[in-house]
Amino acid sequence: MNSPSPSPQKPANKPQDSTQDTLYAARKKLYVRAVTGVFANWRWILVWLTQILYYGLPWLTWNDRQAVLFHLTERKFYIFGWVFWPQDVFFLALLLIISAYALFFFTAIAGRLWCGYACPQTVYTEIFMWIEQKIEGDHMRRQKLDQAPMSAEKALRRGGKFLAWIIVALWTGFTFVAYFSPLDELLGSFNGFTFGPWETFWILFYGGFTYLFAGVLREQVCKYMCPYARFQAVMFDPDTLVITYDEERGEPRGTRKKGIDPRTVSKGDCIDCGICVQVCPTGIDIRDGLQYECIGCAACIDACDQVMDKMNYPRGLIRYSTENAMKRHWGSKEIVGHVFRPRTLVYGAVLVLICVGFVWGLAAREPLRVDVIRDRSSLGREVEGGLIENVYRLQVMNMTEAPRAFRLEVSGLPGVRIGGEQRFEVASASTQTVTLQVLVPYDSGQPGANNIAFQVTAEDDTALTLKEETTFLIPR
Repeated sequence: MNSPSPSPQKPANKPQDSTQDTLYAARKKLYVRAVTGVFANWRWILVWLTQILYYGLPWLTWNDRQAVLFHLTERKFYIFGWVFWPQDVFFLALLLIISAYALFFFTAIAGRLWCGYACPQTVYTEIFMWIEQKIEGDHMRRQKLDQAPMSAEKALRRGGKFLAWIIVALWTGFTFVAYFSPLDELLGSFNGFTFGPWETFWILFYGGFTYLFAGVLREQVCKYMCPYARFQAVMFDPDTLVITYDEERGEPRGTRKKGIDPRTVSKGDCIDCGICVQVCPTGIDIRDGLQYECIGCAACIDACDQVMDKMNYPRGLIRYSTENAMKRHWGSKEIVGHVFRPRTLVYGAVLVLICVGFVWGLAAREPLRVDVIRDRSSLGREVEGGLIENVYRLQVMNMTEAPRAFRLEVSGLPGVRIGGEQRFEVASASTQTVTLQVLVPYDSGQPGANNIAFQVTAEDDTALTLKEETTFLIPR
């Protein structure tokens, strides 16, 4: 019986393919170096301004109520002296359009100013990194701490950092909910930890994502998740101010002693110290040119200027400039002169027109609204005295924060009158439904629909008058 032939063997020394395809690039953790300077100061000014507004507005009071409250239960938005209703969604649409055009306008002029200075991702990352620096130390100490084995000191520092992050994140979530639920109710719930289900969800949801984005993901949000980084290129043109590296002046790079004229050693002004990369919150090298990851924070400008000062070289190796300015060696006067170009003029003109319309709409907004609804169960009937009766429901909306009394009149047909009380009161910032009967002599109009009008007048201000037209039905 023949034995089976041995299966062919692979050569022992055949090289194996070591290439492995992957969907995601491996992330290298960034240890961002702290930097000081003009632009760093501006970033912190914006951090303080935005957070004072965000955390402070819910605590302000106006007319014995929360000054800024988007009360979802009552379906009313309180913004200082204004009370907005669902019918005012037009103003929200205008506000969104203004925000979009402002983004286009400022991006066309100076790039990603929003991202670098006022974006919540940037602001909270700055706050979380400041906490990290205070507890764990500078960028070198943080890197050594990560590489060190677990110890009591490491556990204490890490635990303290995480605890501080959690407190800031939860307070941020609590403040977010305070814009939609009255703060006094939230504080009462906080004392007994009796938050409602939706309040608990949104505090944890908003706080959790604040922790995740600002503490864990950081630059990955700007590089991979933010859509603005992707479509910003269509807003830029050769005259847009962006952060640029002066390659003509800086190359070739190389180290040298302090105070040496770079031309005597055949080098440019860049000493290749790498500090501009170390301070970048997204970890890019601006010397490679403009990249979509650049958020325009100008940390590299501050860092490079400090190095230039130490080397006794002029500042501005990395600076705000434009593509055309770098190619044509423009000065500041020529750069500013090209800021007002057709693109920015069109954006600016549209933005001004929309803002004027928005302000005019707010100024001309009537503090009284009336909706007339005919009772369809009683379209028109004959009553005693040869009169025809129609029943209406008037929804009167008092949009001011003071209770008001109104007087009601009707006109449009001979002998038309209101049966019953013609005076009613509406509480502050509320809606009152008034049911009334309108009586007309049978021969006052044509059979069918006849036009009439209700006039509602405030007793304390006769100039506050609103007329609403409707129809009166006379049976055939």
